[in-house]
Amino acid sequence: MGNWTIGEMLGFDFETTGVDRFNDVPVSYALVSMVAGEVVSSSAGLIDPGREIPEGATKVHGISTEQARREGMPLTDAITKVADAVVSASARGVPLVGMKLDYDLTILNAQSHRLGGEGIVEQGWTGPVLDAVVLDRHLDRYRKGSRTLGALCTHYGVVIENAHDASADAIASVKVLLALAARFKDLRQAELADLHEGQVTWHREWAQGYDEWRSTKGMDPMDPRDYVWPLAPAVLPAA
Repeated sequence: MGNWTIGEMLGFDFETTGVDRFNDVPVSYALVSMVAGEVVSSSAGLIDPGREIPEGATKVHGISTEQARREGMPLTDAITKVADAVVSASARGVPLVGMKLDYDLTILNAQSHRLGGEGIVEQGWTGPVLDAVVLDRHLDRYRKGSRTLGALCTHYGVVIENAHDASADAIASVKVLLALAARFKDLRQAELADLHEGQVTWHREWAQGYDEWRSTKGMDPMDPRDYVWPLAPAVLPAA
């Protein structure tokens, strides 16, 4: 039986310039090592994205272009730092935990390619990943309502100190995951490798269902890359 709930986890979050994970860039990061729900070490900071931060993004996370330029580390340094930490966790078998990590990991991978030439897979990353929203959708699929991080915190009784702050979001994601594990026996007893592979399928099944619902509403279809978890390619392979 798995005992990952009492082991080390690495909470991860980016705040960014926008929602395009292939072209937008991070403006802050957080990497929070937690054991049994308690923070044992953390690294977080602002990032100078090298471009203007749109007003809409600033309204979400509170980071302005001027602040990022004044206080942020260079983008290349930040991407290298985060990639090194994520790859190191993978090498040690430590699960990367967060909320909608196909977004954050794809940004990290895209920027690693753009700035350093090698994505995180080429650097040795193989997972595992535990994504709070993917697991919640699978384990409690018929529950109605929002599944944002704030909504999950409310549902599972997790206090989030400062929403849309990278550190607060990373910590809250780990605590939501542990609350999920406490509620669902199959989750807490599963092996990490099995959970990682399961989420690949569960996310794809959710995306298919969501895309079908969108079509009934006359909405545009989803980007096919949105079916891929946890690391979406910039270009999908030919069918």
